[in-house]
Amino acid sequence: MFEIGIFSVIVLAVGYWMALWLMGRHDDVLHGDFVSAEAGSDPAPPTLPAAASRADSTEALQSLLTAIKRDLKDAAQI
Repeated sequence: MFEIGIFSVIVLAVGYWMALWLMGRHDDVLHGDFVSAEAGSDPAPPTLPAAASRADSTEALQSLLTAIKRDLKDAAQI
């Protein structure tokens, strides 16, 4: 019975390690250091872009669409 308990803990640890690895948290798996914010720093608030002309917004949307397509293509290769 004791052996089953030890084996279960080992399987649980390996499963947790594998989940971190598959999620891309390789540093956490290898070093055990989780990323955390520094104590005194406040996260920067998100900034919204200023209103732009119609031509500028069309170019920005085209560039955003291109970036999204590239990211999807990269994600599909993984």
